[in-house]
Amino acid sequence: MAHYTHSRISSVLGLRFESLPCDNRARMDLNALEDALKKGDVGTVVATLGTTGPGTVDPLADILKLKDEYGFRVHVDAAYGGYFILADNLDPETRENFECVGHADSIVVDPHKHGLQPYGCGCVLYKDPSVGRFYKHDSPYTYFTSDELHLGEISLECSRAGASATALWATQKLLPMVRGGEFARGLEKGRQAALALYRKISENDYYMPIFEPELDILVWAPVADNAGSISDLSEKIFRTSADMDLHLAVFKYPARLLEGVWENVEFDREHVTCLRACMMKPEHEDWVDNIWSILKKVEKRIANGC
Repeated sequence: MAHYTHSRISSVLGLRFESLPCDNRARMDLNALEDALKKGDVGTVVATLGTTGPGTVDPLADILKLKDEYGFRVHVDAAYGGYFILADNLDPETRENFECVGHADSIVVDPHKHGLQPYGCGCVLYKDPSVGRFYKHDSPYTYFTSDELHLGEISLECSRAGASATALWATQKLLPMVRGGEFARGLEKGRQAALALYRKISENDYYMPIFEPELDILVWAPVADNAGSISDLSEKIFRTSADMDLHLAVFKYPARLLEGVWENVEFDREHVTCLRACMMKPEHEDWVDNIWSILKKVEKRIANGC
């Protein structure tokens, strides 16, 4: 479930990358991780706090315990979910994992997801500032006004557009990144919207949920006897919903993760195409009933062969 960025940059750098299996909640399998660590050649473990597929949160607290035993760097990919550390309505286990972020060696956050930025201004933050020596550069036409290490000297990027930094600064001045603030309440509303839609799906005979959302992403599928039929029907719902101005997403879910969840389904293919909703706007909380109403109309239209 990790973002493809990690395997791609590993390939670019010529570093060995190993993808680990997930548990039935689409989170990193700790047993599989420990098996890999026992080989003694793992340098960095990437924990994702908010996968962009199902929106799940890896067990960072437990991964850090393994770090104490086996010795490796921990990088936290919080590009999607990082801002949820401000939300007060997370499950206790999810909250615990976010509270552990400060113990990671590095973390990535991307404001173009929940940070309200239409610009690319994500960054990697290191706990140990001395790693800046690996990125430090100089040029004959640049200078700095102090002898302190300047961020401009240790960026992998060279020239950057100032609009990105200015826009993020202005947004955070208007909507401070604090718990209980307006920005944090917007995150909480997104999660509430995902939970509300999850409850409607769980109480309906036409759809099958997978698990309760941890953040604001919900994945589910229509009821059918086998993975192929579920996938075909999901695609049909996806297209019909779009025709009715409800724009969902589809997500290819590994069938092996669903075998213990959907007990009466025959898994005749390796992946099952499911439906995915990203309820990341505060307004979505007020639109749950409308979304559900459209989904019911879609259901009727498909049943009538339209």
